Amino acid sequence: MKIGVLGTGLMGKEVARDLANSEGIKEVGLADIDLQRAQDICYQLQSPLMTAYEVNAQNEDELAAFMSRFDVVVNALFYTFNETVAKTGIKVGTSVVDLGGHIDHITDKVLDLEGDARAAGVTVIPDLGVAPGMINILSGYGVSKLEKATSIQLLVGGIPVHPEAPLKYNHVFSMEGVLDHYTDPSEIIRDHKLITVPSLSEIESIEFDDFGKLEAFHTSGGTSTLTKSFPYLETLEYKTIRYPGHAEKFKLLVDLNLTKNHYDVVVDGVKISPRKVLLKVLDPIVELKDKEDAVLLRAVIKGYNKRVETAFTYEMVTYKDKQTGVTAMARATANTISIAAQMIAGGTVTKKGVYPPEKIIPGEVYIKEMAKRGVIIKEKISMESHSAVF
Repeated sequence: MKIGVLGTGLMGKEVARDLANSEGIKEVGLADIDLQRAQDICYQLQSPLMTAYEVNAQNEDELAAFMSRFDVVVNALFYTFNETVAKTGIKVGTSVVDLGGHIDHITDKVLDLEGDARAAGVTVIPDLGVAPGMINILSGYGVSKLEKATSIQLLVGGIPVHPEAPLKYNHVFSMEGVLDHYTDPSEIIRDHKLITVPSLSEIESIEFDDFGKLEAFHTSGGTSTLTKSFPYLETLEYKTIRYPGHAEKFKLLVDLNLTKNHYDVVVDGVKISPRKVLLKVLDPIVELKDKEDAVLLRAVIKGYNKRVETAFTYEMVTYKDKQTGVTAMARATANTISIAAQMIAGGTVTKKGVYPPEKIIPGEVYIKEMAKRGVIIKEKISMESHSAVF
C-alpha cells in the first residue's frame, strides 16, 4: 500500500505516524508547501518508509504529480482544499479521504462528484474526523444491525481533563471552527421532520465516569451527512459535550454579535471585526499547550429487531498519549482517517464513487482497528420486550 498525506499540521503528522507504524505499508509520502517542514517531520518520525515532498496544493500540476504516485491520498489540508483535492484524485485515478468541513457546503460539493469518481474507478470518502467521522461510522454500524432504525442520538466533546476558569475549555482544533459551530444553526431530525435549532440551545445534563456532571447542547455541523443518509428517522440529534456553564457563557458572546462572521463595526474611524478581536483575546486563554485533553463520545442508535425495541450504545473516552504527547483529539481523528485510507488501499473497502463514512466504512473492522491503537470503543446492547407497531 502506497499512501500520500497532504499537509504537515497536527493531523497530517499523526496520520503519517500511524501509517508508518502499520502493517502492509510500502511507502508514505508527506507533502507540504514548505519542504523543510515535511523533512523535519520525516526525521522526527524516523521511518524508512517516509519521503518528504514539496507540493503547492494551489498548483494543479504539482498536486496531480504528487497524488498520482499513490493508491490513496489523505487530505489533511484546510477544508477549502477538499473539492480541489477530490477532483484531482479523480483526474489522476487516486482515491481520496478528507477531514471534512461543513462551511460553504464543502462536503456536499465533494459528494456531488459521485458519478465522476465511479467512472474513474476511485473511492472518495469525506468527513473522516471524529464528529463528523467516527460518529458517522458508528451510526451506520448501529443502523446496519437493526431491521428498522428509529433514532440516533450523538454526544461528543473534546475537553480538558483539568478544567480552568473562566471557560473550562481548551481548544483541540481551530478556535475559528469552534465559533462557527456555536454560531451557525444546527440541523436535526425531530418527529420525522428536518429542522434547524439554534446552536448552544437545549442544554441537558449528562454524566461520564471519572468526569461527573457535564452538559451537552446543539452545535452546527455535527449531523453532517447523516440527515441525508437516514432521512426516515424519527429523531436524529447531535450535541457537543462541555463542562457545566460553558454554553451559557458563549451564548452571551453569540447574542452580542461577537462571534458573527462577515460583520464589522467602526471604532474611531477604523473598521474592526469583533470576531477577529475575540479570537485574539481568546487564544491565550483557551490554548491547550501541554495540558491533558480527553475526547468523550456516546452514540445511541435505537430501533427494532423482530419487533423488539433494541438500542446499540457506543461509548469512548480517550486521553492524551503521555508518551508521545499526542492529544486525545489527534489520536481519535488521525487514527480514524488513517484506518479508512488503509481500508481502501488494502481492499477492505472496494466500492467506487463518493460515499459518506456511514455508507462505506465497516463498523466492526473499524472498532477493532481503533482498539489496536489504544482507542477503545465499547458497545452495549439493550432490549425491551414490548411490541412495535410498523
